[in-house]
Amino acid sequence: AVVGAGPAGLAAAVNLAEAGHQVSLFEASHQIGGQFNLAKQIPGKEEFAETLRYFAYQLQAKNVDVRLNTRAEAADLAAYEDVVLATGISPRRPKIEGIELPHVLCYTSLLSGQQSAGQKVIIIGAGGIGFDVAEYLLHHRDDAPSNTSAHAASAHAATLDPDFLRHWKAGWGVGDNQSSPGGLSTPQPAPPIRQLTMLQRRSGKMGETLGKTTGWIHRSTLKAKKVDMRTGVNYERIVPEGLWLSYGEKREGMELLQADNIIVCAGQEPLRALESACRAAGKTVHIIGGAKEATELDAKRAIREGTELAMTIA
Repeated sequence: AVVGAGPAGLAAAVNLAEAGHQVSLFEASHQIGGQFNLAKQIPGKEEFAETLRYFAYQLQAKNVDVRLNTRAEAADLAAYEDVVLATGISPRRPKIEGIELPHVLCYTSLLSGQQSAGQKVIIIGAGGIGFDVAEYLLHHRDDAPSNTSAHAASAHAATLDPDFLRHWKAGWGVGDNQSSPGGLSTPQPAPPIRQLTMLQRRSGKMGETLGKTTGWIHRSTLKAKKVDMRTGVNYERIVPEGLWLSYGEKREGMELLQADNIIVCAGQEPLRALESACRAAGKTVHIIGGAKEATELDAKRAIREGTELAMTIA
């Protein structure tokens, strides 16, 4: 039994089936993909949808018993010799006064289309997910009013700018050989469609955990879009008007940042509630992907762990 159909669970299920095992894949959602269904909404990561198309084909070709809309319990796994927990993560919700207010959104509800953001947005957290959310908000228009939660994912109100390629080329100064020497021109980034502020508790450079070959691109893009990036902040309290914050260990410079919405991207925690019950029932339990290590989610690591596990189960 593989529990969870994110990248790790998909890789494990397909490779286990290819090795000759009888595999059942349990997924609480109505579709496979897990966090990939959020990641593919980010400009530049649209190809993740092709990864899921590949896995959907492989599941069928390898005769994996896929059970969508099924939240597995320990009793459901009693007949299986091995249990692979690929149950992913749950977003971390920091302890900040006022975080329960309705204009505070989790990144998952934003990227899934369940909720929408206004024109002035604060992003709490500057890891990979924080940068992804910033890219999303800078390139997606949303015709829905702020603070709504009635939008189904299938009727996502946010749409990618149809002139995205033209704006991308202009923003990076990519021209053509006929009109500019070497195909280069003066960068002319389009005006941002939202006013964003990114916040990070830690002092030092923002985005230190981003990939070495792509981190500079993300930072440059946000800088060109006039994103206000602040480090070394303390989250004092959230109020209907926005977020009160201070700076440094001495909590100096108390300031109110006004915002229509506050998006929480403050990390993740492993989701492995089934582990203890399965082990108590005498099951052999394997944990992979975000359920094993939730820090800075990495699709490459998740797929590798699922594949390597399938190769080691006798």
